[in-house]
Amino acid sequence: VQLQASGGGLVQAGGSLRLSCAISERTGRAYTTGWFRQAPGKEREFVGAINWSRSNTYYADFVKGRFTISRDNYKDPVYLLMNSLKPEDTAIYYCATSRGWGSMRSDDFGSWGQGTQVTVSS
Repeated sequence: VQLQASGGGLVQAGGSLRLSCAISERTGRAYTTGWFRQAPGKEREFVGAINWSRSNTYYADFVKGRFTISRDNYKDPVYLLMNSLKPEDTAIYYCATSRGWGSMRSDDFGSWGQGTQVTVSS
């Protein structure tokens, strides 16, 4: 499964960005798709995930309603809409797929995209 994350960039604090994760294979689209991020000098951390049927999502506590993961159609990319961005949201954002559901551990996600840089200025 190949994943391609895109949509990152530079935004001011309080602004919004929408990231996209394109998944190349039909099998991969049937998995749970998650978003992670990694800031310089920090561990990679879970952001949120959506199941293949688009009916369920779960998020890390720090999201606190600011971020939303969605997918319009089974064949469409998975989106991460980020609102009310803060400088501490600056990181490389990755998408990944898992055959399971409910995990926030990066080890449970087997296929990864290359990441897209998000920089939030104060």
